[in-house]
Amino acid sequence: MIKMSDQEYTNQKRNQLEMYSLEDLVPPNHLLRKVDQVFDLSFVYDLVKDKYSIDNGRPSIDPVILIKIVLIQHLFGIKSMRQTIKEIESNFAYRWYLGLGVMDKVPHFSTFGKNYVRRFSDNTLFNEIFERILKTAEENGLVDSTSLFIDSTHIKANANKNKYEKHEIEKTAKHYQDELEKEINEIRESEGKKPIKPKDEIETKTIKVSTTDPEAGYYVKSEREKQFTYSGHVCCDQNGWIVDLHVTPGNVHDSTQLPEMIDRLEVVCQHNIGQFL
Repeated sequence: MIKMSDQEYTNQKRNQLEMYSLEDLVPPNHLLRKVDQVFDLSFVYDLVKDKYSIDNGRPSIDPVILIKIVLIQHLFGIKSMRQTIKEIESNFAYRWYLGLGVMDKVPHFSTFGKNYVRRFSDNTLFNEIFERILKTAEENGLVDSTSLFIDSTHIKANANKNKYEKHEIEKTAKHYQDELEKEINEIRESEGKKPIKPKDEIETKTIKVSTTDPEAGYYVKSEREKQFTYSGHVCCDQNGWIVDLHVTPGNVHDSTQLPEMIDRLEVVCQHNIGQFL
């Protein structure tokens, strides 16, 4: 009797034909099973239906699949869309979530970028997805907005810091300044003092505007390099849930963004917000 070598046994197992379904190959407690169970993305079709033609051109990639690919990328911390596609090609759980068979072709990594520019960039698709997730979390008692925490991070813009124009603009008053002045004057009047007169003159300042990317803001901080950037403003609740996120030019201070975030949160969650930190 000839004994089979370990390598021969391994090769035999690799070439062995077996019958399975993707449903059998995905663990019951896999994260994507949980996501698929609680988060229905079918609403995406209505949001982008005017971007697709039913009876013209070649068949397009299902928009829900494109959105699910992005969710996979961020849920599992994959750094790039190119790498995400490579992971999907050999990951049964990813294919199961996307509804792709083992032999189905995965969309090219550039497909999402092209669809974003042509179909997704000029609508509220991603805001809608964010709000649906937040609403689901809020309905299940996961969000505690009695205290909110805001911070921002600067994202370097693809713009040469030496190519700019100087513009003179009006200074933006701090939020609640009028309300504070009104409250102070009410206190002064109750004490028999004269109210403080508001300043009539308009204050201006000179800023640098990039000729490469005018939407970016010139960021100056002593311990960092001066550059054109964007600011990603993030608001979290007490449990660490991100309840709001938006991007502004890098020269917009995050302290000015909290009232706007609170207004949006009240609309989405539809309940009162208490103490702010």
